[in-house]
Amino acid sequence: MAGSTFGSRISVTTWGESHGEALGVVIDGFPAGLKLGTEDIQEYLDRRKPGQSRFTTARAEGDKVEILSGVFEGQTTGTPIALMVRNTDQHSKDYGNIATTFRPGHADYSFFEKFGFRDYRGGGRSSGRETIGRVAAGAVCAKLLKELGIEVFAYTKKIGDISVEEFQLGERDMNPLAMPDAEAAKKAQEYLDACMFNKDSAGGVVECVITGVPAGVGDPVFEKLDAKLAQALVSIGAVKGVEIGDGFGVATTTGSINNDEFFMSESGIQKETNHSGGILGGISDGDDIIVRAAIKPTPSISQKQHTVNEDMEEVDIEISGRHDPIIVPRAVVVVEAMCAITICDAILGHMTDRVDYIKEFYKI
Repeated sequence: MAGSTFGSRISVTTWGESHGEALGVVIDGFPAGLKLGTEDIQEYLDRRKPGQSRFTTARAEGDKVEILSGVFEGQTTGTPIALMVRNTDQHSKDYGNIATTFRPGHADYSFFEKFGFRDYRGGGRSSGRETIGRVAAGAVCAKLLKELGIEVFAYTKKIGDISVEEFQLGERDMNPLAMPDAEAAKKAQEYLDACMFNKDSAGGVVECVITGVPAGVGDPVFEKLDAKLAQALVSIGAVKGVEIGDGFGVATTTGSINNDEFFMSESGIQKETNHSGGILGGISDGDDIIVRAAIKPTPSISQKQHTVNEDMEEVDIEISGRHDPIIVPRAVVVVEAMCAITICDAILGHMTDRVDYIKEFYKI
């Protein structure tokens, strides 16, 4: 299928369906010599796998990764890295009642119009399980970035109208909603319990902070770093909006406030504020890169809904099966992974931006 590859210097191609034999990813263009084992990747996949709380689908997948190529004696070889996760708990029969019916909020109808038929078992390529390949690739890229002093950290910023008020380092991994604020997480869980009681779902916002990216990374015009980050995040199925820095807030401010003034420090040029979110003119400015993704409510809900089937008949539908009442907590690591892939790709491209960089590399 067209559109399954992302990246320039490093290309990431995901494959597989929700109810197929397996899913995976091929990473091409990745440099040789990085120490890499399944444990590096599994740590990330464990953060997105289902069945970890009452707020996620009960689908019992272990999501164990297998490295098929590109790694020898614990190091990347410079050749394509192929990673695979087998499906072990797919219940295709759960989708029999919607085989010819277009579910509201899903990609059923648009896929049907594009291809003339569709894989109705869990949504096929439009399923959230497609993100397994993204997360696996993101884990590999994140490890390389750490070697360069760059950290990518995402968390749940908001669920419904409940926002993180006080950032508590370490709290993100202590609650099932990935919120770094214990009090906000408690309120959000109560809100989600009410949604579940009403057979409904909820959305939210994931924020990602990327630290350690030097100034000068990215490209102007069509390949702007913020444009690539936006593309990466909007490509995640549940994402309907992206903000960089102050985002939509810039529309209600003024230039005198929004402009980040520069000053000199012992480490060089810095900014007084970071309204830009670490990117100016599509190129990193050396500050923290801050990006947010708006995640829509899970479209699979148990309430009766009105729709149309493939025979163009109006019908009512009640969706059964195992579904997340909220996608946001599991999307946190997906956002983190896509940001890691994007920054890793841009960092490698920056190595050839200037003649003096090339001369330095070749010791000329």
